[in-house]
Amino acid sequence: MILDKYEKGTRKKCFLAFLFITAVFIVSFYWYGTKPIKWHYEVLFRCSQKMLYDKPETFKPPRVDVLMVTPWLAPIIWDGSYNIDILNAQFHQRNVRVGITVFAIKKYTVFVKTFVETAEQFFMVGHKVNYYVFTDRPNYILNFTLPEGRQVVILEVPSYKRWQEVSMRRMEMIRDHAHQRFSKEVDFLVCVDVDMRFSDSVGVEILSDVFGTLHPGFYNGQRTGFTYERRKDSTAYIPTDEGDFYYAGGYFGGTVAEVYKLTNFCHNAMMTDKENNIEAIWHDESYLNKYFLYHKPTKILSPEYLWDNNIGVPGFLKRRRFVAVPKNHNAIRNKRALQENQKVKKQKFHFGSPHIY
Repeated sequence: MILDKYEKGTRKKCFLAFLFITAVFIVSFYWYGTKPIKWHYEVLFRCSQKMLYDKPETFKPPRVDVLMVTPWLAPIIWDGSYNIDILNAQFHQRNVRVGITVFAIKKYTVFVKTFVETAEQFFMVGHKVNYYVFTDRPNYILNFTLPEGRQVVILEVPSYKRWQEVSMRRMEMIRDHAHQRFSKEVDFLVCVDVDMRFSDSVGVEILSDVFGTLHPGFYNGQRTGFTYERRKDSTAYIPTDEGDFYYAGGYFGGTVAEVYKLTNFCHNAMMTDKENNIEAIWHDESYLNKYFLYHKPTKILSPEYLWDNNIGVPGFLKRRRFVAVPKNHNAIRNKRALQENQKVKKQKFHFGSPHIY
């Protein structure tokens, strides 16, 4: 635990040490001038930064019911796999700033209020956060009064007739803003869907160079059953004998530089397909999975970080941190979008598009 959770005995020892060191400092100052000052403050700093927590056990893994690490040694984040106090202390030392992007296009502006309000309860609590809201209706976004260091930033973008265009163009928009703006304002980016709500803590444990999230519909599936793009003519093509996991398009991130690389790859691949009149089966999610196949994520988030309560709650799922908001699809989508959706609807729902099937 960090200092404010010390036991009373530890607090007392630290206070007595402070008095003793201060007395030594005063005496030393008169005898040796300013030489002991640096030593004095270094000792006090170490005392104030001291942490108490259970020693890690080499032969006692925190969980044995789920996969904790990938073959390329990237951790998979589950409840019980980390100590948030240690992580918070480390990230506070670095003064980390986090940006989170959402797209609220057309009627999806109705989800922004719930998203931000629940994020203020559970997302990166105690850290600096910029909420980047991409929208074609800036006047529909409420004014939020947030604590110091946290703010909502409205980014006005064009609207598109087809939701598929919105889904795929967001890679381009994130890429462009990462280069022009985000790199100057935040250290990490978290890119998620807006029609969701936070229901449990999501903190710095998710941050890494580049991370993806296990799709809640495929976390235990075989690669042959993953809904990768299987057409060889598409740049998103993945053969049936390849693939590690199926990643959700609605939750990825990393450092600004790495997110730029990811979104740049996805956008360029989409544009190549578009020139050949090809549209990947699950749009930006298909290209994201292609990217992660050959550019392995350095951290993977478990389905705790992206869930839909409509599919139940399996025993291994200790927490549901970020869940889909129930919605009336008929009220959100237009008639044409509904007709298109019926043509491509599958048994498994998908995150990453402006809605969930």
